[in-house]
Amino acid sequence: MQNFFFDFDGTLADTRAVAVTATQKAFAAKGLTEPSDDVVAGYMGIPIEVSFDKMADRPLTAAEHEPLYQEFRRQYGLADSQIKIFDGMADTLAELKHRGARLFVVSSKHSTPLQRNLNQIGLGATFEALCGSDTVAHYKPAPDGILNLLDRYDLQPEQSVMIGDAIYDIQMGQNAHVNTAAAMYGAADPAAVRAQQPTFFLEHPTDLLTI
Repeated sequence: MQNFFFDFDGTLADTRAVAVTATQKAFAAKGLTEPSDDVVAGYMGIPIEVSFDKMADRPLTAAEHEPLYQEFRRQYGLADSQIKIFDGMADTLAELKHRGARLFVVSSKHSTPLQRNLNQIGLGATFEALCGSDTVAHYKPAPDGILNLLDRYDLQPEQSVMIGDAIYDIQMGQNAHVNTAAAMYGAADPAAVRAQQPTFFLEHPTDLLTI
């Protein structure tokens, strides 16, 4: 593989605890029933603009959406110093770059907090480009983010791989007709990810060096 597209949450960094806490506090602050830890983790990988409606215990009105998103982002920002890069990831990315690989991030986060989080874990200057949820017309598992980068940087799909910990990442890669690699070390639902039949399985970040 020559071109590597990375998800952020659960792939580059362990963000589960922060995301769960921020979601639950945001829901409670807006008078909604707090979703369980497992429910929140199960929806990590798709934007909150999609997942929050699915987790809410009642239909949300149009006027309720933005305040809920803002409260989530506020809560996330209060705790995002707890985000930790996965062991071995920094050295793996450095080695891939040394080999001439091209590295990108395709995330369900908005671009600004995505860049802030990358800076926090020491990867701020690692990637050639980022594609956040605010830059695409259709969210994961739609292939928009990958297709945009393939086009912008004249990349060959057969030399490209989407790396992610959730079924939405694998589905996005498959919809874009690129190879896929399951980050099993960060997967909240390993069985579901395996059932998606990705091209490669990664038990540790260093496994990226063998694909």
